[in-house]
This record gives sequence, C-alpha cells and structure tokens, in this order.
Amino acid sequence: MINKTKKKIWNGNVRDAALSILMEINDNQAYSNLLLNRTIKKYAIDPKDRGLLTELTYGTLQHRMTLDFYLEPFVKGKLDAWVRELLRLSIYQIVYLTKIPPHAVVHEAVEIAKRRGHKGISSTVNGILRSVLRKGVRSIEDIKDDIERISIETSHPIWLIKRWVEQFGKEEALAMAHENNHPARMTARVNLLKTTVDDVVKELAKEGIDATRGEVVPESIQTASGSLANTAAFANGLLTIQDESSMLPVIALDVKPDMKVLDMCAAPGGKTTFIAEKMNNQGEVYAHDLHEHKLKLIESNANRLGIESIRLSSGDSRQLGTIYEPSSFDRILVDAPCSGLGVIRRKPEIKYNKTEQDLENLTKIQEELLDTAYGLVKEDGIIVYSTCTVEYSENAGVVHNFLEKHTDMTTVPLDSFVNNESLAIKDNMLQVLPQHFGSDGFFVTAFRKK
Repeated sequence: MINKTKKKIWNGNVRDAALSILMEINDNQAYSNLLLNRTIKKYAIDPKDRGLLTELTYGTLQHRMTLDFYLEPFVKGKLDAWVRELLRLSIYQIVYLTKIPPHAVVHEAVEIAKRRGHKGISSTVNGILRSVLRKGVRSIEDIKDDIERISIETSHPIWLIKRWVEQFGKEEALAMAHENNHPARMTARVNLLKTTVDDVVKELAKEGIDATRGEVVPESIQTASGSLANTAAFANGLLTIQDESSMLPVIALDVKPDMKVLDMCAAPGGKTTFIAEKMNNQGEVYAHDLHEHKLKLIESNANRLGIESIRLSSGDSRQLGTIYEPSSFDRILVDAPCSGLGVIRRKPEIKYNKTEQDLENLTKIQEELLDTAYGLVKEDGIIVYSTCTVEYSENAGVVHNFLEKHTDMTTVPLDSFVNNESLAIKDNMLQVLPQHFGSDGFFVTAFRKK
C-alpha cells in the first residue's frame, strides 16, 4: 500500500492527496510539515488547492482521537488502515468544515474508495458516512471523567493531559491543548545587518503581504497570510523565518561583538545565524550538530544572510570537551534535543508518537550536553539552556539537577534581557506556553559561571 500511496500522492484530487500524505505519516513516521511542503513543491500544486490540502491534512491529524470517537459507533468489524483514514478525513470535513456540503464529502469519499479498493469497500464507506449524516455524531460532553473528556475533546493522549494538569493546572492544560489545534502563526526575524524592521514591513507590503511587528522580540515580524519564503525580502537575506519564542534563547545569551560563542545543537541554524547577527558579524560562532548533512542548510542560510563569522562542524556535541580546551567560550547555547511538546501544532503527530518513557530517556542526553558546556565556558561566561517542550522533567528538572551538580553555577535573571508582560518567568526560568502570545511552547534559562 505504501508504494501505491507514493505513486498516487498527487493526481489532481486534493482529498486523495491528503489521504496519501496522512497514510505516509502513519506508515513511515514522517513529519507532517516536511511531507506537506515537499508534496506542494514536488507536484507544483496550484495555490488555490494548497490551502485546502493543508487544512485537510493538519485538521484530520490534529483531531484524530476526536474523529475516532465520532466514528466508533458506526463501525462494525475491522477496517483497513487507509479506509479508516479516509473516514477520518471525511468526518473532519463534515464536522469542522461548514463550507463543504456533506453530500459532496460522501460522494468524494466513495469515489476515492472505488479507485483505491473495490466495490465492497466503497459500499462500506458510503454506508458509514450516510449513517453519520442521518444520526449525527455523539456528544463529547457525555464523557464523565474530566481528564478523558479533555483528552477526546482536544485529541491529546490521556497520559499527556494528566501530566499537563499536574504541572500547569486544568485551565492552562485545556487552553494549551486547544491552542495546539490552531494553525501556527507566520513569524520571521529581520536581519539588522542589512535592513530595519520598518523597511522590511514596507518591502513586504509591496509584495502584497501585510506584516506587523512581533509581540515580544524587537527584531521579529508577523503576518496573517502569504508565504514569506517566496518573497524577495527572504531571497535577499533580509529575514529568516523563525518562531518568535525560538528567538528568546539567543537574546538570553547576551552576546557582544568579538566574543567566541558555541552553539552545540545548531541545525537548522535559526539561532546560530541570529547569534551572528546579534554580534554584528564580528567574532566567532562555532556551530555543531550531530548530523553532517544538516550543516549545509546552516551554510546556505548564512550565505543568504551575508554572515561570515560561523564555523561549522558535525559530531556528537557531548564529546566537544575532547576538541576544545576547557574554558574556551564566552557564551554557549545548548538548544537541546527534546520531546518537542511545545511545537505540536506544527507537527501534530508528535502527540500520538511520544511516550512517557521517551521523556525520561531524553533527560540523560540533555544533562550530558550541559555537563560538556560547563567544562567549556569561561569564568563569568553564560550558558543558555533551551528546549521546544513544555515538559517539567526536561526543563526545570534538568536545571535543578545541573545546579545541584555544579555549585559554582548560578541562574541569570532573564527579565533584564527579555522583559515583557507576556512572558512567564519564575525562579529565573522562562516557560512559554503556546497560548501565551500565539507562539510555540519554549523553555529558556541562563547560567553564569561564578
């Protein structure tokens, strides 16, 4: 079935393409954002179809558990995986997309079932969907248990909702889970080496894109529509597409020109290039990443932005103590590999693929990276630890363990660098939740070596 899916990923039918993408995500653990972008580029999908393809793919994926809850009473017996996905896709349109007539959804689903299966399957699809239209879907409000109801309502696993309720309270957990099902906002960072924020806003307006200043970071802009990646401003290196919360770790580094800075987990390079911009392209930025092929992306972005101060190298950053002398760097960024629970709306499959055991396995790597950074930072130097997750064990838990182990390290007050009422800073640790200002979930703390 996988081979058929790849061959039929675009045949002019948006729903068929969405189904193929969803199946590849399920079968190959592919990232939804990468696969969707690759499909749009590879098959030169018409702009008028891109919006619907994105909506169908993300919407069905984001609401998978809710859709299964609606579907369950109408299914008798076992369904092939692609048939279940087709039914999810169809029910998503019936329940969530009011502009599409339900009878048209059913007709299209039956036609897809005929092309991909046989007459018996198309009859099954037709019967189930017509029963849904006739009887309606059951009410989530009938679920008595609060945690289970939030889980089904927002399509997040029960174990994840339980952890969030324990860490943030029921109200914040519910708000975060709902926010994860909303589209991510388009944000970018202006390259102040070449231009100003006001000038970029004017340039984008000439290309029909209405951009405004960001919520928190002075260098940031945001836009409600339009593709920033296809603008002349992007091609000419005037901006970098980056989420606003992802910019905060670099601000916390407090870099200055002529410093020697290490970025231990650098790819795809958004923070690396921001560091160089903040240093006015003066000094040295050593960018490391585990995967050598990802360094080409950093190099490409640096060239586009006109940055020459970045030095690239690949390998396990936990071994950097064997490459550099102790106390070599003024600043070190440890943007650690993590569970990614802060970027679920960009990659909805994360919430279904992660397990509690995955979270525990990651903390060991995160702590080892910080231990390596400790040996490489100068006295009075700063290490910034950041993740794109909202999980306590990967964030505050790692910070507490690090401070207990290294008593000559102290946390730096972040409000002197990132002072904004939208930011929740507690004990010199910043935890951004997606609902705070429409950005990704992110964690940032800074340590200074006494």
